[in-house]
Amino acid sequence: MLTIEFDAGLHSRLSRGGTVLTAMEPGEAIRLVGQQPIDRFLLLDQSSEAVSGPHGSGRLHRLRGTAAGGIEKRIAVTMLDRYPGLAMLDVAYRNTGKTPLAIAGWQAAAHDLLAHPEGAWSFSGASYPDRRDWVQRVAPGFGQRNFMGMNASDYGGGTPVAAVWRRDVGLAVGHIDTVPRLVSLPVAGQPTGTRIAIAGDEPMTLAPGASLALPPILLMVHDGDHFRPLDAYRRLMAERGIAAPAIPEPSYAPVWCAWGYGRDFTIPEVLTAMGKAKDIGLDWAVMDDGWQTSEGDWKLNPAKFPRGDADMKAFVGQIKTAGMRPRLWLAPLAADPGTDLLRDHADMLLLDRTGAAQNVSFWNAFTLCPAYPPVVDYFRGQIRRIIGDWGFEGLKLDGQHLNGVAPCYNPAHNHARPEESFEKLQSFWKALYDEAMAINPEAVVEICPCGDSFAFHNMPGMNHTPASDPTSSWQIRLKGKTFKAMMGPSAPFAGDHVELSDRHDDFASHYGIGAIVSTKFTWPHDPVNTTDPLPPGGIALTPERERLWRKWIALYRADMLPKGEYLGGLYDIGFDKPEGHAIRASGRMHYAFYADSWSGKVTLRGLPPGTHRLTDSFTGASLGMVDGPVATVPARFEHFLLIAATPITTRGVA
Repeated sequence: MLTIEFDAGLHSRLSRGGTVLTAMEPGEAIRLVGQQPIDRFLLLDQSSEAVSGPHGSGRLHRLRGTAAGGIEKRIAVTMLDRYPGLAMLDVAYRNTGKTPLAIAGWQAAAHDLLAHPEGAWSFSGASYPDRRDWVQRVAPGFGQRNFMGMNASDYGGGTPVAAVWRRDVGLAVGHIDTVPRLVSLPVAGQPTGTRIAIAGDEPMTLAPGASLALPPILLMVHDGDHFRPLDAYRRLMAERGIAAPAIPEPSYAPVWCAWGYGRDFTIPEVLTAMGKAKDIGLDWAVMDDGWQTSEGDWKLNPAKFPRGDADMKAFVGQIKTAGMRPRLWLAPLAADPGTDLLRDHADMLLLDRTGAAQNVSFWNAFTLCPAYPPVVDYFRGQIRRIIGDWGFEGLKLDGQHLNGVAPCYNPAHNHARPEESFEKLQSFWKALYDEAMAINPEAVVEICPCGDSFAFHNMPGMNHTPASDPTSSWQIRLKGKTFKAMMGPSAPFAGDHVELSDRHDDFASHYGIGAIVSTKFTWPHDPVNTTDPLPPGGIALTPERERLWRKWIALYRADMLPKGEYLGGLYDIGFDKPEGHAIRASGRMHYAFYADSWSGKVTLRGLPPGTHRLTDSFTGASLGMVDGPVATVPARFEHFLLIAATPITTRGVA
């Protein structure tokens, strides 16, 4: 249980079960222009009452203080019965003086998790153009601002939660507003511990009598890594109306993507490789970038589809006749310079305060404003054409610019506030999703924000997500764990092209975390021209690779672990060695362990009481029998070990 103590200056200290986690420190502060932060408020009064609402029953504590002869602070702390260890904070400041206050910024829920001899780890939900790991060890000097807005012209947005944890306890902070907010969630290694907070830096003027209400805040102490606080955040947000939609069955089908051929693919080579993909057990055939003349106009490339719509419909028909499901790549909100769209509808552009367009670097394009109704209508029309007219059964919505956009100052849009573009991006994705569902309720809508830390508020507009250009197998696994927390324990998370993993064949990192297997192999040879550089050995499906690919795909289809219950609280992705993951599926427990090399014991947690037969899931070898609920077994492996535990008896009953 979380305990928050306040002193007479409204400083606060956190503890759990009698263990002090932070010093008594200024959790909240407001900064006036040209002045030191104001962080001590004389406590005036306090009250407490029982409450009940969308998050269930709990207790509300109110405190009020004053400072600087003219600033009143109010803080409301709600402890919820169904969320032990979690508090919701509502903080507001009121100008009680006679002159306006020039506010430079604020911070809240700011605490140092006291140092531990084994150090600390962190999760940060912000997006960076270097596509850094979302989970990192907090080394001396470590620091990230974790701004939820744009951290580059085309990288921004994210999940507004940060977590830091020691081996014994963690602390998480976030906001639970139903729209994204331009706030930061800084994390920093301090001499006394690991700093975490939520902060705002937007200047404003507070008139006499006016109030500044901060976004509603989540503060949570927890066991293990970031999984538990993100899982609690997901459930809280669902109760507030933001949740992933129902998942159609096709979302779990394994994927082949034609991106191995790059933009210069030909229809014959796609159909040839697609036949091999079907033969080895894959279900989706994804046509990637290159079918169009440009980002923006979205006209069919006449070199590939000389008869236009008739050729595209025929191509889709060939995919379906072959027994596969067709999905099409699209990069909404991007428009290339020189396109007909920008010539005829320059009013669609998102413009900054200087009148400049926002760049999308990878596509060499500009960003359109998602809060401008003609933009929404234009892309709804594209969805009707792709799903309704051409007959595709899924969409791959792609690009690092999808996750967040900058405030828009285009005068043609008549925004009430420039921030509307950022806040209404979620509504844009929901509009496209609803358009697709109205045509085909089983359509798969994938958002792939290319290396961004996925924006949680966009989640109602998708029913499938990939690892989104992982730079390592570690990223595949940590992203999988994160998505299983944010979307639910049976979330349809795909490992992205296995060719992007360590050694370019690490299906074990897909399978073991309950990810949908995916590949972009070419066949029968490597592509002559490809957009991405080929790894050593190429990506063609050689006979040796085919044997391995078939084995993993068959294992995936036999166990369907993505549909199981990912038990993210059983293992700590930072401190536990070897790295462990567990899934409950079809009456069995499935374990996955990862290390470059391991010789020692592994611990099987979460077993039901009784005796269980252990099998190596990949080799089929018997690993003996153990008794639950926790068992330790000797292990020696390179890269991965997969274990299936099948119950023989339960509570002593055969």
